[in-house]
Amino acid sequence: MAEDRSRLSDVLDRQQAESRERALRALLMRPLLPADAPDFVHVRAHADWLRDWFGRECGWPLLIERDCARLYKRPAELGDSTRGAHDRDKREFDRDRYVLLCLVCAVLERAEPQITLRALGERLLDAARDPELAALGYQYTLETLRERRDLVLVCRFLLDLGVLARVAGDEEAYVNQAGDVLYDVQRRALAALPGSSRGASLIEALLPQAEFESRLAALVEDYVPDSPEGRRTATRHRLSRRLLDDPVVYHDELDDSEREYLATQRGTMSARLAAASGLTAELRAEGFALVDEDGELSDERLPAQGTESHVTLLVAEFLGEAARKHPERLFGPREVADYVADAAGEFGRYWRKAAREPGAENALADQALQRLARLKLVEFRSGGVRARPALLRFALGEAEIRGKQQALL
Repeated sequence: MAEDRSRLSDVLDRQQAESRERALRALLMRPLLPADAPDFVHVRAHADWLRDWFGRECGWPLLIERDCARLYKRPAELGDSTRGAHDRDKREFDRDRYVLLCLVCAVLERAEPQITLRALGERLLDAARDPELAALGYQYTLETLRERRDLVLVCRFLLDLGVLARVAGDEEAYVNQAGDVLYDVQRRALAALPGSSRGASLIEALLPQAEFESRLAALVEDYVPDSPEGRRTATRHRLSRRLLDDPVVYHDELDDSEREYLATQRGTMSARLAAASGLTAELRAEGFALVDEDGELSDERLPAQGTESHVTLLVAEFLGEAARKHPERLFGPREVADYVADAAGEFGRYWRKAAREPGAENALADQALQRLARLKLVEFRSGGVRARPALLRFALGEAEIRGKQQALL
């Protein structure tokens, strides 16, 4: 009987650990998690444990309400420009779309619980006539197809975040001026959208003449007690944030206090984070990482399907092989493009037709390098691009062709 109870207790403990892991991973991937997300039930079930874990390990506040959960992830590195907002086709927002996003959120904040896309656009025009925006050269009229499509892209971005919920209609019909869309406005999710530690208007009042970098740092600044223990905790939080957010952490990126902390705590800290998140700790001489073998927590997957992904793997192997012989060698964009052009002769029959056109190698090479840079596998320097140590993990084996030889889409 005692043995049966022990076995049952083990099963329940294992189920609880798996449920906590699912909740933690869901919040890491979607810091603003709507209530209709599959794993929201796990987040609600372990609310107290999650708040304690994120606060202790990362210094990240966690708000869990009936309609959504918001993990306020404060970045450890503010100079990384590769993680901006993007549309469903992975195209990054430009300056105009960011302004439009802010204006749309401002309109929704004052809107009724439901709003049509047409009404949103009309109120947006009033907001865009702000004299300060006009003085900066910003114009928005909704007269062109591009402007209507930008509005739809912003609305779909908010749909994905759970700030809007579509009730009826189709966005494409609105773009073509042939229809409209009705949305529910999820006010709690909208209110939780800003992730800063203080409001932007307060920064404007405190630092009216500050440079952009100073304002950005002030937006996410954390209070650090002026004591050895306070500074040590802040160091641990920065490192944990890097490990959970970045593909890899290199020792040469860290400051003296971070390297000193890692001298004794690297293994313990990475093992603790890995155990809770289901990731695998990988410790190397050049740095360390928490690896997600399933690729679930990464917004950039390698390998993956598609022509661009195949080219990226080929470029990774090309740069990695060269780095094994000459670690500091720089490659110019033309040299990488020439390699892609040569690779097209061998692998082009598996690529989509446009990728085999003369001159396509330039765009393919640039996309591959940008993707590898986002994964922190290469770095751009004056005069070219250099492989980083983690790139040496990638190598291609013999290709295995399954079924008919079809072009990669």
